[in-house]
Amino acid sequence: MKNPANTRRAVSLDADQFRYAFANAVSREESDRLFEEWTVPSPARPLFQLALANFARHSPAKVDTHNNNRGPLLLLSGKLDHTVPDVLTRSTFKQYRHSGATTEYKRFDDRGHSLIVDSGWPHVADTALTWLTGKGLT
Repeated sequence: MKNPANTRRAVSLDADQFRYAFANAVSREESDRLFEEWTVPSPARPLFQLALANFARHSPAKVDTHNNNRGPLLLLSGKLDHTVPDVLTRSTFKQYRHSGATTEYKRFDDRGHSLIVDSGWPHVADTALTWLTGKGLT
């Protein structure tokens, strides 16, 4: 986000940036393993679009939070997440309160942004599967 020219190129994080942004809730060893396994240069444009969504009239990042016809939505949050802090996930949850469609929120207090790929992923997956089963969706 520091360089607006990045909207037209793929960017990558170094191991320390990855640890801070994604793997801050796991050991350094696991963070390094996740970095090697999961990082690839990726387009920065979606991040800029998301960051500027409130200022762009026809933003591609716009979401209809009042949609009553969508499927159920479970928002998962890691309390230790530096990339999408829990306060943003809770704010997103509140934005969906006017929709008649099911929306629920679950926070994992000991997890960061890597919650679905790090060593604790089975607990997150079990939580999501239990929720889906409770909604009759498995």
